Amino acid sequence: MKKVSILIANYNNGKYFKACYDSLIAQKYENWEAIIVDDDSKDNSVEIIKDIIKDDPRFIFYKNEINQGCGFSKRKCAELATGDFYAYLDPDDALLPDSISRSLEEFDKNKDLIATYSQLFFCDENLKPDKIFDKIKQVHNNKYFFNCPIQISAFFVFKKEAYLKTSGINANLRTAVDQDLYLKLLEFGDAKFIKEPLYKYRLHSRGISQESSKQNAKDSFARVIYETMQRRGIKSINNNKVPDHYTNSEEIYSLLEYQTKPLFRLINKIKIIICA
Repeated sequence: MKKVSILIANYNNGKYFKACYDSLIAQKYENWEAIIVDDDSKDNSVEIIKDIIKDDPRFIFYKNEINQGCGFSKRKCAELATGDFYAYLDPDDALLPDSISRSLEEFDKNKDLIATYSQLFFCDENLKPDKIFDKIKQVHNNKYFFNCPIQISAFFVFKKEAYLKTSGINANLRTAVDQDLYLKLLEFGDAKFIKEPLYKYRLHSRGISQESSKQNAKDSFARVIYETMQRRGIKSINNNKVPDHYTNSEEIYSLLEYQTKPLFRLINKIKIIICA
C-alpha cells in the first residue's frame, strides 16, 4: 500500500487546526502521515497543535527557529516527508473523507500520471461549504500552459518521484508557492482533474489569499510565470517576444491574454476530449 504524506505549513492558524486534524483522521485511506512545519507562529499554534497530535505517531511536528515564509516552510515539509505521494493541506482547511483514496484511484488507473487535482468547496469561517469553485478544469498540458487564469488548484496530489526531478519548492517565495510547484511538475508529466470536491477551503480575513494580499500574490505569480518561460526556453508567445528581463507583472500577463479568448479555449477543450 502506497504511503501518502500530507504536508502542512502553519503560521498563526492553530485556532483552526482541529478541523484539519479531524478531517485527516477520518480518511478512508489509512496509510498516510502528516508533516507539520510551524513557521515560528506568534500565537499559541505550537501549543494547540502539539496537544492535538500528541497521541498520534502519524503526525510529525517541526518548528522553524525564525519566521522564514511560506516557501521555506513548504519546502521543509517535503524534505521531512517519507511517502510515495505528497499533498499540501493548509492548517485552516480540511479534506473530505475519501479525498486521499479517490485521488489514488486515478494513479492506479493511469501509471503515467504525475499528479491529480480536484474541485474544492469554498467554505465560510466555520468551514461550512458555500459553493464549489467552478474555475478548476481539466487542462491540456504543454509548454505554453501557465495555469493563468487558474485552472489547477487543491486538492493537488503528486508523486514524490516527479517532485525529485524538479528543483523543488522555491524556499524564497512567500506567495504563488503552489503555482510555482504546479508548473515545475507539469514539465515532467500530466495531471488528472477529478470532477468532485475533495477539499474544503476556508474563507476568512486572515487567509493569505484575501484582498490585502492579492496584489503581492499577483506580482509574485507573474515572476513565477516569467521564470517558467525562461526555464522552458520560450523566446516568444503568440508571436510576441518574451522580455529578456523581468520588469513588471502586466508585461507578463499581457503575453497570455490570448489564452482567455473563446477560440483558444474551444481548441483546448477539443484537444482534451481527443486525448481523454
